[in-house]
Amino acid sequence: MIRLSQLSLMRGTKPLFENTDLTLNPGDKIGLIGANGAGKSTLFGMLRDELHPDQGSIDFPRNWRMAYVAQETPALEREAIEYAIDGDATLRKLEAELAVVEALEDQDAAGHRIGELYGLLADADAFTVRSRGEQLLAGLGFSQEQMTQPVSSFSGGWRMRLNLAQALMCPSDLLLLDEPTNHLDLDAIIWLEDWLKRYAGTLIVISHDRDFLDGVVNVIVHIDERKLKRYSGTYSSFERQRAAQMILAQGMLEKQQRKTAHLQSYIDRFKAQASKAKQAQSRIKALAKMEELAPLRAAAEFSFEFREPLRAPNPLLTLDEVSIGYRSEEGVEKQIASAINFSLQTGQRIGLLGVNGAGKSTFIKTIAGELQALHGDANFGKGLVIGYFAQHQLEMLRHDESPLWHLARIAPTVREQELRNFLGSFNFPGNMVASPIRPFSGGEKARLALALIVWQRPNLLLLDEPTNHLDLETREALTDALAQFDGTLMLVSHDRHLLRATTDQFLIVADGALTPFDGDLDDYKDWLFKTKLAAKMQALATPALVVAVPVVAAKAPAPKNKNLESRIKKLEEQMAKLNEQKASLDSQLADPDIYTAPRKTELKTLLDQQALCVKQLADFEVEWLEQQEALES
Repeated sequence: MIRLSQLSLMRGTKPLFENTDLTLNPGDKIGLIGANGAGKSTLFGMLRDELHPDQGSIDFPRNWRMAYVAQETPALEREAIEYAIDGDATLRKLEAELAVVEALEDQDAAGHRIGELYGLLADADAFTVRSRGEQLLAGLGFSQEQMTQPVSSFSGGWRMRLNLAQALMCPSDLLLLDEPTNHLDLDAIIWLEDWLKRYAGTLIVISHDRDFLDGVVNVIVHIDERKLKRYSGTYSSFERQRAAQMILAQGMLEKQQRKTAHLQSYIDRFKAQASKAKQAQSRIKALAKMEELAPLRAAAEFSFEFREPLRAPNPLLTLDEVSIGYRSEEGVEKQIASAINFSLQTGQRIGLLGVNGAGKSTFIKTIAGELQALHGDANFGKGLVIGYFAQHQLEMLRHDESPLWHLARIAPTVREQELRNFLGSFNFPGNMVASPIRPFSGGEKARLALALIVWQRPNLLLLDEPTNHLDLETREALTDALAQFDGTLMLVSHDRHLLRATTDQFLIVADGALTPFDGDLDDYKDWLFKTKLAAKMQALATPALVVAVPVVAAKAPAPKNKNLESRIKKLEEQMAKLNEQKASLDSQLADPDIYTAPRKTELKTLLDQQALCVKQLADFEVEWLEQQEALES
């Protein structure tokens, strides 16, 4: 287990932790939450032994293997798939030693060690590692073509995905993930959530995505008032427990305040009277001993609302046989989607779905006017006022200027005090409103970009991943504001809570087309696993040793138990065949000559076949048990 005892730490002059204790059990999946700057990443640094507490200790088994996401990615010419596999450092070490031993001139003397190394590599699943690496990268959104491209060819966000793949490839007992969903789209988040559910070790994850936390964790650790407090359950469960605690704490505080007032009143009335002096002194001592209860405070709530939108045309816009994409300076077109026929009506609240690269952002940019349609007619209604938020909007902010300067630029005739009051409602108080934004956090810059949009009273909001960099509190404020927005909304987001709360219909961009998606986010998750991800994994699957199941022409429906008996019989036949194959492979691998250098390729093939055979046999056995249980019931 992980045990923190009387832990204290100062960063500069700021105390982050003061005499705090915490115990985490093996196999727990923990969500670490708290306000920005509370010490979440610092705690990770202490677990990684990069930082040391000023007082107290952190203890966990020293033989635990730890995995975490690297924050830097060198611009290597190494293939993406090889870079991901590098996460398994033990495997790479064995491969390096094997290469050295096999290069020795005296192969007879080295033969025994070569055999040992091949055995260790088999134990490390070396002969399925490439397949596992490809499946990881596919789940994180990489195409097969991208897997063979050099690391240096990827942008910063994609390199962070590669670092995440490295961490997941590493066999570990403790996995530390700091905002793993920040650089992922919704499809990759759904895949990662499913992967982490099956992770067997202890997981600690920092995240501002409440749906992701609800789907993965069973423990919440909240950093508040320099203490670490453990709550059992999901994030939603934590919120309920926290609210109950606040109500209870408020009641206890009010009770103590009444008692204190009563004691003080007695002291004030009788401490000067000789006959009551003794009783008054005892009351003074009781009052001094009474430990003052601090109110249990929630984080200062941040909220805002969109101003009433300007009157809007209806429809706001229409697209007729439109093709979207990019046109180079040389006039070369890269078409993303075509034949789009779309009409946007006043009051619609649309969520855009689709895998990474399908064209969601391109579609939003075309509507926003940042990209011209390649073909077709795009007609925008008179009086349409668009509020457009995308990540690159933050890059367009002037870092040497203040929030007040940015707002005055779009509202030059408005009094400064009115602008200050408006920015204050977005948590830009006092001196902050007139300070350069260069040192601001990503969340603070995102809040400013939102404030500039809100001021302009748009009747159409186009939001492309607006929650990146936002903490849980600000995300909740944005969700509430959008839910009450009276205008028209189109949203691209990986935050499922935001999508559920603010949209009422979905469009999907897939296979070069824009179509309605008839279902909710749970239906989309099912669709994703059954179609896109299933097709990717099938394409990566090794065809060797796959036992063919004969397809029988459909006949009249048989009774259910007959179908079960038939399936069980087929499974038994398939398991018998696999057991024969495995026995043959085991016999060949028992031959000492197979471990000599000339038979290196043959050995790798046999080990690969053995690993696949064992996996298929296990899968068939699980299904056989399930079918037997179904038959018995």
